[in-house]
Amino acid sequence: MQINKAVLTGYFPGVLGKITELHAVYYHEHWGFDISFETQVGMELCEFMRRVRPESDGFWTALVNGRFAGSIAIDGSQAHDEGARLRWFIVEPSLQGCGVGGTLIQTAIEFCRNARHKKVFLWTFKGLDSARYLYERQGFRLTEEHDVEQWGTNIREQKFVLTL
Repeated sequence: MQINKAVLTGYFPGVLGKITELHAVYYHEHWGFDISFETQVGMELCEFMRRVRPESDGFWTALVNGRFAGSIAIDGSQAHDEGARLRWFIVEPSLQGCGVGGTLIQTAIEFCRNARHKKVFLWTFKGLDSARYLYERQGFRLTEEHDVEQWGTNIREQKFVLTL
């Protein structure tokens, strides 16, 4: 089957729900996350979209054969202090390994370079090995980790940083 990939910039109707749903379903099925995770993703994503500043914030959606395949965002609100934050990176499980994630991360990092962000950081947790591989391939380095109890489970939270 032919795979046609596209990356869209910015909002389109329904995309916030698609991103929230994909996060909620994936992390519940694979990691046991509860309703607090879904509500946090939805709330923070909506708040971000209401205050997007195109010069420092970015938001992209991947489509494969015209269908939603994943997302990524750059929140530049902390860029002068901690760095720009990479957020809401996710790829539809059936499309993982097809290059969608790599394309999204490259798009976000290129945006950060063009916006003259000095650093990019992200929070994730131990066990997401495929995502970690993509981060490290782009030059992100693990800088911090600690155990936390959140979203109805215990995880080892990790912070990765890329200096541009």
